[in-house]
Amino acid sequence: MELGSEVNSTIGEHSFFEGTFAVNGNLRIDGKFEGACLYVDQLEIGPKARVKTKIIASSVIVKGIVIGNIEASRRILLFSTGRVLGDLKTPELIIQDGVIFEGKCKISPSKIKDPKEYIDMLYAGSREKADE
Repeated sequence: MELGSEVNSTIGEHSFFEGTFAVNGNLRIDGKFEGACLYVDQLEIGPKARVKTKIIASSVIVKGIVIGNIEASRRILLFSTGRVLGDLKTPELIIQDGVIFEGKCKISPSKIKDPKEYIDMLYAGSREKADE
């Protein structure tokens, strides 16, 4: 979510939602969400939010607590108040000073299916084959 972009849906500070949730557009969570998966275009997790789920989105901003894996097709931004326990997968990751993150991180453009194989080919000097 771009800072200042319009939010379509909100889970308020004193609200709790549980289950699988799909949102067409932007979502801001200030309350608590637990479930199997959260599908959303752009997601902002506020500083008091508590989220326990797998997140699939185009971009994610984390200011609160997330337990679960995050997969973003565009970007993940972890603010200084962010606390994440889970794996991250995205082409762009921004981490501010003060973040607590425990997990694995995979950063690569979505067009590269196997980053390890791609880097090995680049190292071996096979740039043409790697870019196929």
